[in-house]
Amino acid sequence: MEKFPLKGTTNLTLASANSNHPLSVADHTSYQAVSSKTAKAANSTRGGVNTTSLTHPEPLGPAPVVYPTGGGEADEDNMIDITPGNGGVTNPNYPYHTSSNGPGTRQDGVGGVSSATHSIGGGGSGSEGSGNGRGNTGAGGSAGHEGISPTHNRFGRDFHHSDHEGISFAGMTDTSDDIPGIGQYEDFHTIDWQRDIARDRMRHRYIMKKRQDSFLDLLKGAHDAWSGWVCVLLVGLFTGCVAGVIDIGASWMTDLKFGICPQAFWLNREQCCWSSNETSFDSGNCSQWYAWSEIFTSSREGFGAYVISYFFYIMWAMLFALLAASLVRMFAPYACGSGIPEIKTILSGFIIRSYLGKWTLIIKSVGIMLSVSAGLSLGKEGPMVHIASCIGNILSYLFPKYGRNEAKKREILSAAAAAGVSVAFGAPIGGVLFSLEEVSYYFPLKTLWRSFFCALIAAFILRSINPFGNEHSVLFYVEYNKPWIFFELVPFIGLGIIGGVIATVFIKANLWWCRFRKYSKLGQYPVSEVLIVTFITAVIAYPNPYTRMNTSELIFLLFSQCGISNQDPLCDYNRNFTDVNSAIEIAAAGPGVYKAVWLLILALAMKLIMTIFTFGMKVPCGLFIPSLALGAITGRVVGIAMEQLAYNYPKIWIFSGECSTGDDCITPGLYAMVGAAAVLGGVTRMTVSLVVIMFELTGGVRYIVPLMAAAMASKWVGDALGRQGIYDAHIALNGYPFLDSKDEFQHTTLAADVMQPKRNETLAVITQDSMTVDDIETLLKETEHNGYPVVVSKENQYLVGFVPRRDLNLALANARRIIDGITGQSLVIFTSAQPVQNLGPSPLKLKKILDMAPITVTDQTPMETVVDMFRKLGLRQTLVTHNGRLLGVITKKDVLRHVKQMDNEDPNTVLFN
Repeated sequence: MEKFPLKGTTNLTLASANSNHPLSVADHTSYQAVSSKTAKAANSTRGGVNTTSLTHPEPLGPAPVVYPTGGGEADEDNMIDITPGNGGVTNPNYPYHTSSNGPGTRQDGVGGVSSATHSIGGGGSGSEGSGNGRGNTGAGGSAGHEGISPTHNRFGRDFHHSDHEGISFAGMTDTSDDIPGIGQYEDFHTIDWQRDIARDRMRHRYIMKKRQDSFLDLLKGAHDAWSGWVCVLLVGLFTGCVAGVIDIGASWMTDLKFGICPQAFWLNREQCCWSSNETSFDSGNCSQWYAWSEIFTSSREGFGAYVISYFFYIMWAMLFALLAASLVRMFAPYACGSGIPEIKTILSGFIIRSYLGKWTLIIKSVGIMLSVSAGLSLGKEGPMVHIASCIGNILSYLFPKYGRNEAKKREILSAAAAAGVSVAFGAPIGGVLFSLEEVSYYFPLKTLWRSFFCALIAAFILRSINPFGNEHSVLFYVEYNKPWIFFELVPFIGLGIIGGVIATVFIKANLWWCRFRKYSKLGQYPVSEVLIVTFITAVIAYPNPYTRMNTSELIFLLFSQCGISNQDPLCDYNRNFTDVNSAIEIAAAGPGVYKAVWLLILALAMKLIMTIFTFGMKVPCGLFIPSLALGAITGRVVGIAMEQLAYNYPKIWIFSGECSTGDDCITPGLYAMVGAAAVLGGVTRMTVSLVVIMFELTGGVRYIVPLMAAAMASKWVGDALGRQGIYDAHIALNGYPFLDSKDEFQHTTLAADVMQPKRNETLAVITQDSMTVDDIETLLKETEHNGYPVVVSKENQYLVGFVPRRDLNLALANARRIIDGITGQSLVIFTSAQPVQNLGPSPLKLKKILDMAPITVTDQTPMETVVDMFRKLGLRQTLVTHNGRLLGVITKKDVLRHVKQMDNEDPNTVLFN
């Protein structure tokens, strides 16, 4: 891996000082310099982003202009002339100490038509050298050299093709299209948000300018404007269709473990019974549906029938699990797990090739049906986010605006994640909030609108398919007709505390097991592990009716109210249903209820233990449904206890008289719903989106306050007992470079403490006009950095720009292939000026791949500011300067390692960058 991969964004250059240039400094106050008359400090801004560590700036005013003189044509591609020349206009804020070497020279050797950029926030009195072993290149007494106005060539005016070559960001010009792959990224690398967004803005300005030329260009402009909406429309359509197929397939295969419909084998148990004329079914069975024991023994009861049913249950579960694990291992290793930790990392700007590819989509879709059908303690809702993101990634390539720009593509992926939750639960608003709160890293307002539209379309398509076979598009629709009483907030908050404890136990145990799997021989046998866990799960689950049934059916049962048609032991109350005109009065629990409570407690323990070992296996597996099941079991048990308390002691003051009339004042199903929200909130640390998902999921809008109380209590307890939710914990376990915007950096270190290289080490740099092709190829072979700063010369390491390693490799290979006369001795030039001597082979000009605006900070910038820049600007790296002279670089990996080191964690767990 790279030692400290360098990757570029924004430092400011004087692109043109010509007063008659169409982008003259006087016309653009947005890029004025902050002059310091006291010659102490100055800062520079770009696009409204202040990246300074200085104090006492003067108010913004007209920027001084410096006319290049003394040996170079004054065009926009020349670098800054930092020398006073005869007849030139001298910057009053830039007092030079000239030497006896002649006019136009400086004591530090920077003379003639020199090139340099100036760090954001640089300043201070000039000191000779910096003590880092990089030559005598101090600022030679210059106290305020930042007074020169840094301007961007191509921001804010009409786009002229003749001006086009002066664009500052690497990979932004049309000429870069001559070199395939410029501006793209390697696998396991971080994207450069600033460069990609700037490239898109430049492309958009070009299209808007060309729109006036012809009707075809007008159509291209309209297509570009609508392409985002069209893309999310297609994502919603395909996500809804795929979700419908998964729901139907998983339902059919789950019922296949219990029996078959001989007349039409493709129907599940419920659909098979639709054609029956019977008015009631025993445990959901009808004469049209044949259990496996009935096929082989012509009986549904008895010891032999039980053994045969048990055997087929285990056999089908093992077969489905074997198929799921084998498909994942052979065709798409990335299709395992939930996918949400990786989606969060990808949306934060990380590249994981093939994670959102077509094979992952196909295998994940098939594999999640098989995994759920195997009866494992997992759900299909989390993987639906991964599946929807795969669809969004694939469809984005139909629109080059998104397919060729990684930053723009993440807007589509955010909308796709919202659609995934929308179809998983039938909760489109909750899906949008989930994408905003939990998954997305960069979420502008237009992405919010598109996510809402995408989730709406996906939910509409799923409702049209109607995989649940009812009039509701939500998974666990319930109808409670009793309001909650004020005192119930106490047990609701208690459920939140219990949920936080259960979630913390689960997270810590699951992390321990995943770490053991990762570093032991067990990780070498993923299929065997899946089969062992499936076998144990099936053997334990079948005897208990609450673990034998599908988990979604169990949650629906626990959420439901007891009525006349409900035959489950949970509803074994001593009630009189003969008088239909009177309300169903609260009654004593029968023996069936107590038996059901004990079975539910056993189911809770079994599901908690098996989910710990299941989540993280090499099969598609989600965590939403198991978490909801754990919480629903807990909540139902607490609800029954409260119900019996109200029945036996109706006169107690805490019930405020609501229960003294004999009416049913306590709803156990409501407690199950609140408990489900509590455990899921503790596991994932969701709050707002969780509450919205829960009331969309159940239709229980009037119970928002109990859900909010339980969710907050659960989050507080979870944060107190363990800092991270399950997804953030798995991101840290896998070593993904993820800077969580919710964490705060509270340490008092400086940029100089973190930058690479350290003291007494050399920094690999490229000079702007004195290195040959062989020199650069040798540098590429001997170092593994992801990019290189370009400086004036080895002796005068004033920053010119930054060039990414990938772009440099591509440019050299392309030049050798198509340009005649390029040899190993050809000079590589990153300026527009001609070389002093042209006796050798023709030079290779690579200014078009140079990022002339890399973001820089001074060595005294607090790391708190640097970390905020990395989070909010999405930086790959920032360059560190002192008095305008390059000292080193801070990459995202350096920041992550430093944060871990400050938190007393192992910094070497950050694997990629």
